[in-house]
Amino acid sequence: MSAPTIIAIAGPSGSGKSLFAQTLCEELRGEAPGLPLALIKEDAYYRDQTHLSFAEREVVNYDHPQAIEQDLLAEQLNRLRSGEPIEVPVYDYAQHTRSDRTVTVEPARVIVVEGILLLTNKALREAFDMRFYMDTALDVCLLRRIQRDVRERGRTLESVIKQYEATVRPMYQEFIAPSSRHADMVITRGGRNRVALDVVRTMVLGQHGADT
Repeated sequence: MSAPTIIAIAGPSGSGKSLFAQTLCEELRGEAPGLPLALIKEDAYYRDQTHLSFAEREVVNYDHPQAIEQDLLAEQLNRLRSGEPIEVPVYDYAQHTRSDRTVTVEPARVIVVEGILLLTNKALREAFDMRFYMDTALDVCLLRRIQRDVRERGRTLESVIKQYEATVRPMYQEFIAPSSRHADMVITRGGRNRVALDVVRTMVLGQHGADT
């Protein structure tokens, strides 16, 4: 049996990372139903903030690399590579902190990780076998973020725009956009880029076809 392949899908918030990662996993399951897969979201690794008041949590810069426990994510990915199960944190967006629950993720042949800051940390970059960066225009990202945060997370339009101006755009310019130079491939046109999906799927199946 071949070694696991750990894949990073990075890029700005609203760039199509989640759609690309989910579509990739669905198509791999459909074409290779015997191939064990795992999908992990970087958002789960936002730091525990129970020591802060709710008001203090609301003003934390969640787009800065320090907001993510990147070392824990890197450590757990390496444990999966070694064949050990991990306990992935569960983040409570309503409370702006981790819940007291975790989700067990078993070792898999293909592990897809998606998140905005995956390529900003050297130890984390080294945990990946394939690194992809979703390059989507910021105005498109903002519109998608507004739709998601208002519909799914109960945010107001004003609060989403305020956060975008205060932290999302500055952190994109300082950390996320420069991290694209660490990608093996930059993907344009969002999560529905058919050519990119076919290329990545073919690469993965080429490594693990004998395992299915």
